[in-house]
Amino acid sequence: MTARSSEVGTAAGAVQPFPRLRKEHIVAKEGFNRWLVPPASIAIHLCIGSVYAWSIFNPPLVRELGVVTSAADDWNLSSVVWIFSVAIVCLGLAAAIAGKWLEEVGPRMVGLVAALCWGGGFVIGSLGIMWHQLWLVYLGYGVIGGIGLGLGYVSPVSTLIRWFPDRRGMATGMAIMGFGGGAIIGAPLIGWLLRVYSVAPDYLGPEGAVNLVTEGGRRFAETVAGPVEVVVATAQDLASLPGASEVGVYVVGTGDTGAAATFLTLGIGYFIVMAIAAFSYRVPPAGWQPAGWTPPAASARGMITRANVHINQAVKTPQFWLLWLVLCFNVTAGIGVIGVAKTMMTEIFGSTLPGIVDARFAGTYVLMISLFNMIGRFFWASMSDYIGRKNTYHIFFVLGTVLYLSIPFAASAVSASPNVIYLVMFYAATMVIFTMYGGGFATIPAYLADIFGTLHVGGIHGRLLTAWSMAGVLGPFAITYLRDLSKIDAIRGLAAVVDPAVFEAKFGASVAQLTELVSANTVTVAKLMEIAPAGTIDPTPSLYNTTMYAMAGLLVIAFFANLMVRPVHDRHHVETTHPGIVPAS
Repeated sequence: MTARSSEVGTAAGAVQPFPRLRKEHIVAKEGFNRWLVPPASIAIHLCIGSVYAWSIFNPPLVRELGVVTSAADDWNLSSVVWIFSVAIVCLGLAAAIAGKWLEEVGPRMVGLVAALCWGGGFVIGSLGIMWHQLWLVYLGYGVIGGIGLGLGYVSPVSTLIRWFPDRRGMATGMAIMGFGGGAIIGAPLIGWLLRVYSVAPDYLGPEGAVNLVTEGGRRFAETVAGPVEVVVATAQDLASLPGASEVGVYVVGTGDTGAAATFLTLGIGYFIVMAIAAFSYRVPPAGWQPAGWTPPAASARGMITRANVHINQAVKTPQFWLLWLVLCFNVTAGIGVIGVAKTMMTEIFGSTLPGIVDARFAGTYVLMISLFNMIGRFFWASMSDYIGRKNTYHIFFVLGTVLYLSIPFAASAVSASPNVIYLVMFYAATMVIFTMYGGGFATIPAYLADIFGTLHVGGIHGRLLTAWSMAGVLGPFAITYLRDLSKIDAIRGLAAVVDPAVFEAKFGASVAQLTELVSANTVTVAKLMEIAPAGTIDPTPSLYNTTMYAMAGLLVIAFFANLMVRPVHDRHHVETTHPGIVPAS
């Protein structure tokens, strides 16, 4: 049995479904230009990479009923952020399961199924938003869309590594670059669609001109038609809303954030683009090599092997699990921040530097995250061809630890002394962090090819992406859980210094009902700051400090895991564990 036949793994002459989609029928003919392959993979990754613009959806989804601000029955930030987490978990699981299937059927079939899942997930998610059924958003965007993410993510990687054996790092950088840059297109597109489809809710008038009562933590307005549930929007609430500009009382359940229609539009558009790209895939013939290229000898510095490790054998090696830990903690440290990027920028600097940091600035920040994420994927992966994969990750963890520790300093400093220099410090630190976050994803396939060989790198890479699934849980959980703890402490601290009479006049209930009022979104840090004594420092910018310390600690652990990576022992190589199989060179 040859290495080629072991990859296909099907009986000769067996009837296979959709034969024109299988890799046997998309082998490139002689003279094919390998540079025609990267555009297809980049196009698919640009579509699925819009997952990094998820934080753009956070504000409209947490005020889907209140529209101008969150109503009592609106979803909270923690539940919405977990949609992103579920998508990432399903990405990793789908990649792990589909990695071996990819080696069998090839990238075209996998890419087309990815288009169906990613586009269809958005459509199902739009129904969940329209009917206000959160579980449907989880099922559509999170589970089905997440499966599409995983399939779309792995489909080009092993293909481009085989097309570019002379530049593995650059090849994986190209393959994954689009995923990091997906929000460059996705963020402004989502923002524009939300503005197009949004409708302002019914306005009743200024807060002082409307007769309001509080029952069970909710606010109601007395009208000629009877009491209606309302929300009271502040100037800060309205700063990000193009259709509503009057501070005051709005009727719950009227208006539209535009999120449902945006989901539907994106689902249809992404499916069309990804399907076209999938049909553009080609694979190289067996034994193909670039003209004039000689495979390198094994290198101690880069730990490059010319042998191969079978996909099932790879998971039995300590190297696999060390690299799993390296990827997991590198991703955990960045993914939680990406999930709440727009919210974090607004909370840290929106109240301290209101003339500079507004909704437009925060939206641009998300766009820049995507840009630097994309740049990092190509830059660091290409750099690893020269300095080695292990040294590249050493840089990520040492520099990353320092940068994560600088964020709490900037947040605390800007609370005490509002100064744009702290915004510059925060902005620069996070942009460098996101280059290394993206660079970690783009470098890991080449790292795997160096350690385990190219024969089963697609499947091994897919299984390693379960580390991304774990990080998709750990990162958002840490940042939302620790933030919520900090928020509750901040609200209690502010409530303790506010005059009880002023508190009751503002919210229509006593401080003794604080827990109930917070649960109904009636009391927030921003609304308490409106009635806090002069000179009270806004605690909002410091809500993420504890999280940043935790992320820095994870990078320290990852550094030592990377330090322990060594070449795989000969007993794990294909010719040893699977006699008769000829390893690919």
